[in-house]
Amino acid sequence: MGISFNQVPAANRTPFFFVEFDNTAAVKGPTLQAYKALMLGQMLSTGTATAALPVTVTSAKQAETLFGSGSMLSHMCDRWFKNNKQTGLTVIPQADNGSGTKAAGSLEFGGSATAAGAINLYANGRTLSVPVASGDAAADVAAAVIAAINAESTYPVEAGTISTSTAPILFKHKGLCGNEVDVRLNMNDGEALPAGITCVVTQLSSGTLNPVLTSAISAMGDEQYNIIACAYNDTVSLTAIETELTDRWGPSRPLDGLAITAKQAAHGTLLTYGATRNSPFVTCFGMYLHPDSPYEFAAGKAALIAFYGNIDPARPFQTLEQLGAIPPALADRFTMQERNLLLFAGIATSYVDSGGKVRIERAITMYQENPLGAPDPSYLDVNTILTNSYIRYDFRAYFMRKYPRHKLADDTYRVPPGQAVITPKVGKAECIALYQGWMELGLVEDLDGFKAALIVERNITDVNRLDFLLAPNLMNQLVVGAARFAFIL
Repeated sequence: MGISFNQVPAANRTPFFFVEFDNTAAVKGPTLQAYKALMLGQMLSTGTATAALPVTVTSAKQAETLFGSGSMLSHMCDRWFKNNKQTGLTVIPQADNGSGTKAAGSLEFGGSATAAGAINLYANGRTLSVPVASGDAAADVAAAVIAAINAESTYPVEAGTISTSTAPILFKHKGLCGNEVDVRLNMNDGEALPAGITCVVTQLSSGTLNPVLTSAISAMGDEQYNIIACAYNDTVSLTAIETELTDRWGPSRPLDGLAITAKQAAHGTLLTYGATRNSPFVTCFGMYLHPDSPYEFAAGKAALIAFYGNIDPARPFQTLEQLGAIPPALADRFTMQERNLLLFAGIATSYVDSGGKVRIERAITMYQENPLGAPDPSYLDVNTILTNSYIRYDFRAYFMRKYPRHKLADDTYRVPPGQAVITPKVGKAECIALYQGWMELGLVEDLDGFKAALIVERNITDVNRLDFLLAPNLMNQLVVGAARFAFIL
């Protein structure tokens, strides 16, 4: 019998007793995979972090210091940690695009207060209450609002110089993201403008040029990020992310991941937007008249999917509550029919329960058609992506761990006990054992079908290569139920 040693020398005449350790068979069952998450968004110049340099973030307070109080990233991290304190989070902060402009809007006040009250201002759902005294003129109110906005460092908008009785407001960052910021007055019951005061709110618009993500993608290196919370939903940014993820999902660079973003727009605009994208590696949640910003909404959704996807990638995410999310008014919520149309346009959906909690309805990818333009639901649900990602991870980890330096022989070769030799038949048996483990985790089904389709063989042109053809039957999700009640009188 010839035993394959890894470290014991073959030629040694000096009296000694060699003992080596071999851990290739120590680990049993499926491999534990700890998710890593990435966040992409903008920082302010007041932050201590370095733009385009990855940094680990463990709390919302730390994020405020790193990225600046009131910054996009500080708010994204706040939403992330409300929903997920388990998954390791790396942030690659972006500086504003120097050629961009800030989205701008205004609060135009009129009249004169005939009674004391308050201006209840909301930006991305964050409240700011400004006292108004009886007799205050519109210009006094505008000046007080400007002072209050600029005194609150955590606020997502800043105020410009008063113009008569108008308070200009701007998003703190340059870029397109500011165009989807929500600004409103009196969001809650019982809130109203002080008697005698009027206000016309002009929503923020005309922000231009998000940061170019080239440096951020380069900074990702060869680190795998299972979930990416992305603040951006514009064509240039998503194309860059899709290109990178397509490469990462390829066989030569198994660093696969899923990017999650959100877009705030009217129903018809969301349908048109969804038709312009077709990636299985990006999920976009649709929203309309949400007090939330899309970047915070995306961060919360990404946090949920990272947390629960790591527990069980095949289990659907429907009904999961997003903590910190503020629901739109009842009259502004998408109907079931409207949400169904969005799901046929590559847009993931949420709903609001009777208690006002925002919950995931269905998390889908933006993939809709195959390369020939035919409808293709093969990558519809996020669970398909996450399950495929895990079983590839476990398959590779298992064989790299158990067969790191093995020799390869045909099935006709009788492998002597103790020899580091693998044959196609052994490889096939290992695949079946792996599949049984995936079945125990509820990730796949139909073992007999898997066995029948499984092929393991030596490559016809490369004698040092072992080829595998696996056809896992992925576990499906209970999404729709249907029943017919044939009642009898």
